[in-house]
Amino acid sequence: MAKIYSENSITKTKDLKPKEETVNFLLNYSKALSVIDYNKMKFEALLN
Repeated sequence: MAKIYSENSITKTKDLKPKEETVNFLLNYSKALSVIDYNKMKFEALLN
């Protein structure tokens, strides 16, 4: 695991710039997602 999480890989992730399309997609998905609790169970429904 130490090889996977090295200092070089951590410094590279600071410059990530997501596209506006990606951000909009995730925001719209989160707005349409509904989680329903019923008798200690959780149901996820996509309201599209």
